[in-house]
Amino acid sequence: MPRYRYEAVDSAGEVLRDAIEAPSAEAAVEHLRDRGLLPLAVSEARGGLLGGGWGQPLFSKSRALSRKTVLLLTQQLGNLLHAGMPLDRALTILIGVSDDQQAKALLERVQERVRGGSNLADALEMQGAFSRFYLNMIRAGEVGGALDVVLKRLTDFLERSQALRETVTSALIYPMILLSVSALSVIILLTFVVPQFQRLFADAGKALPLATQIVIALGDGLRHYGWVGAIGVVLLVALLRQQMSRPASRARWDRWFLRLPLFGDLIAKVETARLSRTLGTLLGNGVSLLNALTIVRETLSNQVLAAALGEVAEHVKTGRGLADPLLEAGDFPKLAVQMIRVGEETGQLQEMLLQVADTYDGEVQTAVKRLLTLLEPALILGLGVVIAGIIMSILVAILSLNELAF
Repeated sequence: MPRYRYEAVDSAGEVLRDAIEAPSAEAAVEHLRDRGLLPLAVSEARGGLLGGGWGQPLFSKSRALSRKTVLLLTQQLGNLLHAGMPLDRALTILIGVSDDQQAKALLERVQERVRGGSNLADALEMQGAFSRFYLNMIRAGEVGGALDVVLKRLTDFLERSQALRETVTSALIYPMILLSVSALSVIILLTFVVPQFQRLFADAGKALPLATQIVIALGDGLRHYGWVGAIGVVLLVALLRQQMSRPASRARWDRWFLRLPLFGDLIAKVETARLSRTLGTLLGNGVSLLNALTIVRETLSNQVLAAALGEVAEHVKTGRGLADPLLEAGDFPKLAVQMIRVGEETGQLQEMLLQVADTYDGEVQTAVKRLLTLLEPALILGLGVVIAGIIMSILVAILSLNELAF
């Protein structure tokens, strides 16, 4: 019988790592749930260099749906259930109207499990396409008998998260286009324009100015050894990916990212907005604070902030509140921490967390606009300086030839 390594959380919030024998990964997950554990990762144990490590996804990523597809399915299912339609009938309608073959196949598998007696959360979990946050929300809604309400909250959450992501992505499109055009312009100048003048300078037989020699050398290097640079870029990207896959190296990089001027502040605000909205939504659906912190930690992309939140969870286990450990961590914005403190003192932590999320969503948009205000002129100025330097080096050489002619 295959052996599976697992990482799971018990009722006390402790993370357990061990191995279990089961006929399949799905059976291993069901067995862990029967023991009262919340599976985080399950992977087949293999020996040698192919052995699986911790933190692998519950199932293959190839079965995952896009964020927009998940949002659309959540919204449609919530609307159908709110209209009083039974779950099985709602799934049948979604299968019939879905144009996405992958989503349709997933819904059919979910419906088959629901008809077999499984609840919706367990059926969705077996598909490996939904986050632990999503599954815990669905499970809380089923237990509380308010699945349609939970789906509406999930829709709102996903819409806001998608809007925040699109704000940052859209803001970066123009600078990336500008940077690409700048690099392409410089390459064209060095590989096609400069060589035309190089023959003229060679016929003159006069020593060229240093600036012109540098530009010509760069053009020659790019034309003859450009492939070396391309290989170097590929190797550099591979090295960075390898570094980011190692927890220790990833933590160092994330710490450096947080210290960057402007960018560090933007990263902290994006993560704070994500943390607050996820935590507030989970608490609003009856998930305990300790379990919610464990789930929220997995949604953070910055490992420094994720580690700090793990330490906060350890303090929460001892009976302390949320605000003081967050403040002691020193990695979270003080305004957010103070707002959370007010929420704890007034007994409105959930509402205050969602307000913190709204506040920092606005802060992110402001920070992105401010960053673009500085970044776009800097890129344009940099491109102008580089091109002007290339042109001036050629003009200086031409002027020196004219002086020689007279």
